[in-house]
Amino acid sequence: MSNSFNLPNNGKKRVIIIGAGFAGLKLARKLANSPYQVVMIDKRNFHQFQPLFYQVATSGLEPSNISFPVRKVFQKNTNLHFRNTELLEVFPEEKKILTKAGELTYDKLVIATGVDTNYFGNRNIEKYSISMKSTAQAINLRNRILESFEAAILTDDRKEHSKLLSMVIVGGGPTGVELSGAIAELKNYVLPKDYPELDFSRMKIRLYEAAPRLLNGMSDKAGKDALKFLEKLGVEVHLNTMIKDYDGENMTLQDGTQYKVQNFVWTAGVGGKRINGIADDQYVRGNRLAVDRTNQLKGSKDIYAVGDTAYMETDLYPHGHPQVAQVAIQQAVLLAKNLKENKALQFEYKNKGAMATIGRNMAVVDLPGFSFSGVIAWFLWLMVHLMAIVGVKNRLFIFINWAQSYFSRDQSLRVLIRPFKKK
Repeated sequence: MSNSFNLPNNGKKRVIIIGAGFAGLKLARKLANSPYQVVMIDKRNFHQFQPLFYQVATSGLEPSNISFPVRKVFQKNTNLHFRNTELLEVFPEEKKILTKAGELTYDKLVIATGVDTNYFGNRNIEKYSISMKSTAQAINLRNRILESFEAAILTDDRKEHSKLLSMVIVGGGPTGVELSGAIAELKNYVLPKDYPELDFSRMKIRLYEAAPRLLNGMSDKAGKDALKFLEKLGVEVHLNTMIKDYDGENMTLQDGTQYKVQNFVWTAGVGGKRINGIADDQYVRGNRLAVDRTNQLKGSKDIYAVGDTAYMETDLYPHGHPQVAQVAIQQAVLLAKNLKENKALQFEYKNKGAMATIGRNMAVVDLPGFSFSGVIAWFLWLMVHLMAIVGVKNRLFIFINWAQSYFSRDQSLRVLIRPFKKK
């Protein structure tokens, strides 16, 4: 066995996990103290709690609150190893991978790379829009929002105010809905105190969704209640409206109508990134990897895919599972059991429900058999997300931030942190 990457050559079979998301991290933790040597590879050295990216983007939380160092998780387990590098290619026949740091052999390879923003082939939107699929991108969006207001305060041109202050969010899924609501609350309760010279009636928040309803992955009631909450907060929601193009200044709708747009946020879809060495016919729609009921990659031996990047058809989910954290976690738990016990148990997703928050005391929750919304749904959303955060310290800081924000209707994290550029 190769001894690359300064790994112990202890004769243990090696499991390589690509990706430190929900699936990858859960799998590694479940394989702690197992007979395997577990090597996790990720280009970031921390786990990101993606459901709360929008709170970083709207100054509700610090980036460190939703990030957790992978090495801290691995500290007490001698069979868990982390290497901060990036996967370049897989060689299934030779059972090895190529990374930026070199080659490494494996006995089992698990792909848990998640998904990235899907622009559906539109190069302009990819180039000019703001996306939010990483902590760095969430910080970038926070900077864009704050920079726009700082620029607006420097001019008395009312048309310029309208352009700088307004926000367009594309995509009516949980991310788009939650981001729209959070920005609306900033507009209604926070920013007018920071910028009393500005006329906030000129700030428009517009949410565009190509489908006839919001939150397509949830119940019809949840979609209707989310729409009601957003409209109550002052968000303009445009359903059945597809965005055709955006060139950095002009947004073009499918019917040809154009609008001047300065701040354009794209949350309309996700897709995987293809990996060199994995055959094209092993991918399905959205660049997801087709797997069998044990999460083994179809057409390959000893290669698995878990989480958002995995596409598995079952009787209950003939078009694949929803790309949510619970699916990723449950797949990782079963795969760990199969690897440790040398079994081939089949995966069956146990749907525990879905939820989205729109604003203070405004959330929608789908549980098996019934749906509800409002204050109780909001507190349930808070509790579930707080308990899902990795790290006691992070939970404490998030709880303090949420409590302070709830009682004061203010966030104290509106700081512009631009990347340092040496002159």
